[in-house]
Amino acid sequence: MSFHASIVTLFPEMFPGPLGFSLAGRALRQGAWRLDCVNIRDHGLGRHRQVDDAPFGGGAGMVLRPDVVDAAVAAADPGARPVVCLTPRGVPLQQAMVREWAAGPGLVLVCGRYEGIDQRVIEARAMQEVSVCDAVLSGGEIAAMVVLDACIRLLPGVMGAAESAEEESFAGGLLEYPHYTRPAEWQGRAVPPVLLSGHHAEVARWRREQAEAVTRARRPDLWKAFLERAQSGLAAGPARDYSAPTEGS
Repeated sequence: MSFHASIVTLFPEMFPGPLGFSLAGRALRQGAWRLDCVNIRDHGLGRHRQVDDAPFGGGAGMVLRPDVVDAAVAAADPGARPVVCLTPRGVPLQQAMVREWAAGPGLVLVCGRYEGIDQRVIEARAMQEVSVCDAVLSGGEIAAMVVLDACIRLLPGVMGAAESAEEESFAGGLLEYPHYTRPAEWQGRAVPPVLLSGHHAEVARWRREQAEAVTRARRPDLWKAFLERAQSGLAAGPARDYSAPTEGS
């Protein structure tokens, strides 16, 4: 059974968009995953297909009605698939979540607009509220594309080399090490000599050190979590003494 993605949106014409190209597009054409959209407007009320209303308590903007969104989600027929609401107030998207979803039957992604969605339907449908970044977007559609792209590339057969997913950022709790290719020298900048040495153990050690250094510098939250796992023996990779200061710390 292929991964089934349903998008609940006011703008179904935005899809598949970028997901129709490259790895995701090829996988879609080959049937590794399938995509359908439910137009929230089709479930709007009255002659004008109203989907929103003014917020109780006052305030600017409009809120998507719970009855309308509920009907649209029902039309998507979630079944056993998780229902995810894309919203800035959600929990941050993490690779562990992506791996869990990619291993399942698919997702129903609900794209908010305006000031958001009535909280009652979010709770009634047990939606997982997820945010893809600490910024406010115009709607959930681009965020939904981010979630799907992250999931689709992990589906069996989508990426050419399975080990690519094992070494990339977040796979072991660290950001990925830097990459280099030909030419060996460019604008006076040389490739680190260890990468030209042919010594696989030294290359692996250098990459590990680089991954730790960039994570420590750019994502102290990830580094702290990594250290906690290392101290409990759960961190990926060879054991090291992280209590001792390292270069750049």
